[in-house]
Amino acid sequence: MSLPKINAPEYRLNVPSSDEEIRYRPFLVKEEKLLLIAQETGDDAAMYDAVQNLVEACCFDTVDVTKMPLFDLEYVFLNIRAKSVGEVVDLEVTCPDDEETKVKVKVDLTKIDVHMDDSHDARIQLTDDIGILMSYPNLATVLSMKKDAEEESNIDSMFKMIQDCMYQIWQDEETFDVTDYTDKEKQAFLDSLNHEQFEKLQTFFETMPTLKHEVEVTNPKTKVKSKVVLEGMNSFF
Repeated sequence: MSLPKINAPEYRLNVPSSDEEIRYRPFLVKEEKLLLIAQETGDDAAMYDAVQNLVEACCFDTVDVTKMPLFDLEYVFLNIRAKSVGEVVDLEVTCPDDEETKVKVKVDLTKIDVHMDDSHDARIQLTDDIGILMSYPNLATVLSMKKDAEEESNIDSMFKMIQDCMYQIWQDEETFDVTDYTDKEKQAFLDSLNHEQFEKLQTFFETMPTLKHEVEVTNPKTKVKSKVVLEGMNSFF
């Protein structure tokens, strides 16, 4: 006689970027173990690889996490974690008034949202007849940028990320799928932009949706109250 199996409950969640509803379950001990091992390494690549595998498994392999914008992946993961280990977590943050005193705060993971900037637009008009449609950085793009930043200048890694996120370019009625072109051709296009046009691309990244939560802390030494912004998935561990 085989041992009994415990069925995990199912939940539903809307993905921020598309509003698509997905199903998910809490993670199991075997998946949590891999996550904890990745945390112990302190390596971002190992951590995100564990998160990617966990989200795929907990969403019943119905989502393609390799194509998900990073903020979607982080949002889905935090909701899975909330149903797995508890909705309220204890975090340690640094008081901004002296930048050294650490205090503990409780954060409800279900209250954390993806913040959308009203001025943000993925469609960028560069000239009267030429524009570009940008895609959001996914996990592979972000990890590649971090790796490049260790080997190259910040400028080079930034340009590579912009290239990776260029999706379509249009000129009047004609549309060009950027994925059909080489990195050299993409770089030539970027090099042809003037300062104002390039700033529009930078604004896309500066204003794109991000996982964010604000907490209020009181420094026990100075009694000063401050607000601390927790941003990105790593802030909630």
